[in-house]
Amino acid sequence: MSKITSIQASVRAKAGKGAARATRRAGLVPAVVYGAGKEPALIALDPRIVIKGIQASGWRSRVYEIKVEGGNTERALIRDIQLHPVKDTPEHVDFMRLAAGQRVTVEVSVHFSGEEKAPGLKRGGVLNIVRHTVEVETDAEHIPEFFTVDLSTLDINDNVRWEDLKGTENVTPVNHTPNFVIATVAAPSVEADAEESTEDAAS
Repeated sequence: MSKITSIQASVRAKAGKGAARATRRAGLVPAVVYGAGKEPALIALDPRIVIKGIQASGWRSRVYEIKVEGGNTERALIRDIQLHPVKDTPEHVDFMRLAAGQRVTVEVSVHFSGEEKAPGLKRGGVLNIVRHTVEVETDAEHIPEFFTVDLSTLDINDNVRWEDLKGTENVTPVNHTPNFVIATVAAPSVEADAEESTEDAAS
């Protein structure tokens, strides 16, 4: 289960572009919480909360517990963040409300470890990460925080596949290719070999 991150929010009374601009002028980020058969909830967030959230790994599968000032508490996933085209600051956030038993599709990040021990990397191989995240379907109670994989035994031309990931219980990959590749250890490049040969000749 993904860690639950609690955040505070205030209520927005009105929808629309004018109301959203007024929220931004007040130094807040307009947001909406929708789904689970309920009316959308209009809220406003401290921009520091949003920036901190999206700078951390795995924000697409992080469950937020949104405590609305003077109102309800909602559990939700971030579905979309609109950023300012120049300043790159958050302009609007869409949250999808979670309900018990609900099936959701999320992108879960993959955490790699053991690079320093991998024989293939020690021999000059290159780690080629095919997927930094994997899109999966799961229920709201079992959203993984991240998947992990140990690279410490990989040699050149070895690869990491879906079945090698840890933390995949209770999820189904959206990719229907059987046991698809996550990462590979490729042989050293021709350019690198040529450089080494040149250096050896010079010495």
